[in-house]
Amino acid sequence: MSPGWGPAGTMGDMKHTTPEPHEGMNPVSPKLTTARYISSLPWWVLIALGFAAAGFWVSPWFYIGTAVAVVTLIWQAWLIPQQVRRLGWLETEDELLLTRGKLWHTYTVIPYGRIQFVDVTAGPIERALGMKTVKLNTASATTDSSVKGLPADVADALRDRLAIKARERMSGL
Repeated sequence: MSPGWGPAGTMGDMKHTTPEPHEGMNPVSPKLTTARYISSLPWWVLIALGFAAAGFWVSPWFYIGTAVAVVTLIWQAWLIPQQVRRLGWLETEDELLLTRGKLWHTYTVIPYGRIQFVDVTAGPIERALGMKTVKLNTASATTDSSVKGLPADVADALRDRLAIKARERMSGL
């Protein structure tokens, strides 16, 4: 028997946890959950109400659509905070690391020398909540290199640091 194992091969007092993919990374603002709720959930409420009205006035079969819309609304209400909690970013000496997801985990490494330019954007909901998105443009068209939901001051400072590091690394190429 190995240390830490109890009777019949069960775990005893020893706790073994696998670290989450986002652990050790800088988190995004928790306000991103609110922003995603505002931009997503009202549509599902309207769809559910539309199906309910059609079920009342046209045919009870439309209540199936109401049920699907309500289940999707509940699913989104649970999923959005989980997604936001698993977003992270980290600056290292040579690259920017981005991570997101748990089931479909994506871990992106962007070398500073590959960054062509850095965009900082904020839509109306983000602006109202004091957040911005930093988007890195590289030579690869397929890379999703963005950090969404950063506090505005953190996003501006990150943009400045990334621009300086990209300029330094590009001059060496």
